[in-house]
Amino acid sequence: MLFINNNLVQETLSMKECIEVQEAAFKALEDGKAIHRPRIDMYMPTERTDGYYRWGTMEGWYDGIFAIRMKSDIITWPRSRDGETWTEEKYCMEPGTFCGLIMLFSSRNGEPLAIINDGVLQHMRVGAGAGIGVKYLAKKDASSVGMLGSGGMARTFLEAFCAVRPIKTCKVFSPTKENRTLFAREMSDKLGIEVKPVDSAREAVEDVDILSTATDSMSPTFSADWLKPGMHVAMLGPCEVSSDAAGRFDVKIRQGIGGLRMPETERIKSEIGMSPVAWIAGDETEMRRLPEKTPGSGFGGEYPDFCDLVFGRAQGRTSDEQVTFYHNMGNQGLQFAAVGGLVFRKIKGGGQGLPIDTSLFVQDIRD
Repeated sequence: MLFINNNLVQETLSMKECIEVQEAAFKALEDGKAIHRPRIDMYMPTERTDGYYRWGTMEGWYDGIFAIRMKSDIITWPRSRDGETWTEEKYCMEPGTFCGLIMLFSSRNGEPLAIINDGVLQHMRVGAGAGIGVKYLAKKDASSVGMLGSGGMARTFLEAFCAVRPIKTCKVFSPTKENRTLFAREMSDKLGIEVKPVDSAREAVEDVDILSTATDSMSPTFSADWLKPGMHVAMLGPCEVSSDAAGRFDVKIRQGIGGLRMPETERIKSEIGMSPVAWIAGDETEMRRLPEKTPGSGFGGEYPDFCDLVFGRAQGRTSDEQVTFYHNMGNQGLQFAAVGGLVFRKIKGGGQGLPIDTSLFVQDIRD
């Protein structure tokens, strides 16, 4: 058994590989050669009076490897003083540190194979998903990107776009000038394209082929009026795209199943913050800390999915004038099985990773 840290993942995994293995895994859903269980979250009161503890898991199986991804977070939903921005923030133990782990198992004999820090792999698998959307739905000659957001996800989004289209320019906006300036400098150097920081979201998405929003916003990040013929729209969170904007998309494809459909009760709620479905503990006062139901395009359950598109049951882009949208949520557990399995095999084959005594994880008492 191996422990694989973020540095090893970063050294081992390329965006091209990440896109390719996810495409293959998504297609394998069609005939049962892959399977996944959508994300489920559990919310429990914490010592903070403005937040909750959230435990989240998702699972999937592909190519002989089963994966479960687990997250342990303290969650808050702060609003800016002017009320213009509303985000979901998270940490483990203290702001700036996070706990996300992927465990891999062999479906051949049940053997535990690896524990992987999820940070780099998480960013890569989400960026690759957005790249798949661009590959299938953006104009073939799409060369310009308007990026809303300048964090880790925005970086892998842009890297993925460059892997599937001849991207030449990108304009980036995020509220903090230093962050967007740093993003522009780093991504220009990394990708060899022109990346320019701009002073407003409107300026970022004006006259671009791909409008990409990659933020932690709890409210829409762009206006429906900004959409122009021929654009492709990529997203990260369920709140970034307004219902008005979704109504103007000519083609809408979702990656996969983003969450389970459950009858709502006092303790089971759908679309709370970034959670597609959540089991919630706490009394009435504690539960008032939770945000209202997710606004915007939500979790994309009503759209045709990736398999519908690639196997001919749904129509993709048919003209350069259409506005297309890829709802980059769903298949999360499968993504971790596919990409995690790829990383594990490469690292094991190279004799890397920290060995862990497998006997620590098995026992002679029947469970």
